[in-house]
Amino acid sequence: MAEVVELGVTGMTCDGCASHVAQALQSVAGVESAEVELDPGLVEITHDGSVARAVLVAAVAGAGYNVAGEDAAAESDSFDWSDGGVWRQSANNTKWCLIGCSIGDFGTIAAFQFVFPESGWSPMMIMALAMFNGIMTSIALETVILSAQMALNDAFRVAIGMSLISMLSMEAAMNVVDLVLTGGAKLTWWVIVPMLVAGFLTPWPYNYWRLKKFGQACH
Repeated sequence: MAEVVELGVTGMTCDGCASHVAQALQSVAGVESAEVELDPGLVEITHDGSVARAVLVAAVAGAGYNVAGEDAAAESDSFDWSDGGVWRQSANNTKWCLIGCSIGDFGTIAAFQFVFPESGWSPMMIMALAMFNGIMTSIALETVILSAQMALNDAFRVAIGMSLISMLSMEAAMNVVDLVLTGGAKLTWWVIVPMLVAGFLTPWPYNYWRLKKFGQACH
């Protein structure tokens, strides 16, 4: 069920500031819209009910502004690993990133395994290409998802701003598991699950930290 939250934001002095705040909030997973009124500095945020207020405050702080009546800097600086809501939200973010990365990664490995088996490419070369393609498909998927909340060009800008660290660690974990278990760039029915588990668990703590501290989702 959709929820509406109003935040008083200080420090905005122009339309560019207002746009910056709106984009920072709209990049948070679960936020459906962020309407900013420059004067009197009010932001009305509509989300799907899963977004903690602290995450919204941190997103505003990460954009360089403060929330009136709250110490946004303290929200941003304070950190702990016990916020169940942020763990759930970062897990959802990581899940979508994993889906996007897996499409390109698995598709590339499958192409060399079944369509171009005599390509002469080494497993490391195939895996490097799989990692690159996985990142590209993750960005493409995120652009499509965000285009339901904002203009397509804005959605693309947010998508290419996704955490490269998260995606690279995810891709590396999946391909290392594949290499260790199969001895090369191969897909079998039994290796896919451990690859996905490793790809999810490896960046999840980082994604929690990034969301909790800065209000920035990995995707």
